[in-house]
Amino acid sequence: MLFVCYPKCSTCMKAKKWLEQAGKEFEIRNIKEDNPTSDELRDWWKKSGQPLKKIFNTSGKIYKEMNLKERLPQMSEEEQLSLLGTDGMLVKRPILVDGDRVLIGFREKEWEKMEQ
Repeated sequence: MLFVCYPKCSTCMKAKKWLEQAGKEFEIRNIKEDNPTSDELRDWWKKSGQPLKKIFNTSGKIYKEMNLKERLPQMSEEEQLSLLGTDGMLVKRPILVDGDRVLIGFREKEWEKMEQ
């Protein structure tokens, strides 16, 4: 499993603790230091089954500074994925990648379903 996170993020810390308590083995990737590429993000987005706008960190400083709430509806999927690939802090986290299953954000009930 690949656990993509920002170590200072409280939600990421909760998710990491949950994974450890569940006895999961995982590799950690710091989203700020090793930003996902637009190709990785495209793959994860499609596997997640989420709308593309759910991949954005809408509570982040950069999202707000760039006025993306207003801009995203006018952008193509490719433009959005390219933008996400420029800065890991634009990407919602944590991301858990387990083969063909991808979870974006930490909602414990969803993560529990992954064990089944």
